[in-house]
Amino acid sequence: MSADPGHGSASIEVESKYDVDEATPLPDWSSLPGIVAVGAPEPRDLDARYVDTAGLDLARNGVAVRRRRGGPDEGWHVKAPAEGGRSETGWPIGEVADDEADPVVPDEIVDAVSSWAAPPFVPLARVRNHRTAYALRDADGGMVAEFVDDHVRARDERSGTESSWREWEVELGPAGPEDAAQRAAFFAAVDAAVFAAGGRPASSGSKLARALGH
Repeated sequence: MSADPGHGSASIEVESKYDVDEATPLPDWSSLPGIVAVGAPEPRDLDARYVDTAGLDLARNGVAVRRRRGGPDEGWHVKAPAEGGRSETGWPIGEVADDEADPVVPDEIVDAVSSWAAPPFVPLARVRNHRTAYALRDADGGMVAEFVDDHVRARDERSGTESSWREWEVELGPAGPEDAAQRAAFFAAVDAAVFAAGGRPASSGSKLARALGH
């Protein structure tokens, strides 16, 4: 099942995530198929606040709702399971009077997740991330994938537990391979480059899951 976009912008994320240490050097992407250039580093400071019901109805259905400030896709996002990856539907952030205030979930987000959960929604976690993004480009300048180096600080709002870590993500871009076999070959090459640099498979499926101790 996927969320009703409700006039939001929808996309499918196809990505791999990795755990790394603070001192781990960046990977060498020269062996990735189709990649001829790595873009200049682009710093982004992101601040995401996640909500759910008291009974965690969204989480039990594999759905995440967040309001994120910062970055090119600032706004409200609903992430849900989808064939071939995860769907992400986004809406503009709207007016927020106080950056520190708990987010009030807009009606269009409530409608989009109505198949999984109903209000009231309560604060679940806050995830702040200093991100450096790099575009991995092909010979025509198209973005085959985006690599991000994330330094994360998180707080479980239910328990007050705070944590921090570093992780990498590689997500297919508009010029990424569409054929399943080509995608598999591309991510196999990504794995090889990451593991050669000292990275490891991600211990959690998402930043939210890790913030909550999963």
